[in-house]
Amino acid sequence: MNQEALSALPGAEIVLPGLADLTAGRESVNASAVQSAALRLRRVGLSAPVVESGPPASHQLYRQLAGEVGERAAYARYNAILERVASFARAAELAQRG
Repeated sequence: MNQEALSALPGAEIVLPGLADLTAGRESVNASAVQSAALRLRRVGLSAPVVESGPPASHQLYRQLAGEVGERAAYARYNAILERVASFARAAELAQRG
């Protein structure tokens, strides 16, 4: 799937910058979100690097969000971000099947 097609998928605003951050070795909310779905994203042909050190990606994502928006808002934002990443993966899987 080409970059233009990937950019049109729902959740691309999280996944594509997250992939770029992981490749560059940057820690970010987007990178943690991508890491939490890395296996699924690799199944659709994306190069989602595995970061083996530190806490699980989902825990890291929640901590980053709590630091940005506070504990009260972190839970809702966490779920929304992971749902966008799952939407991206679903759309990529459907596009891959044709």
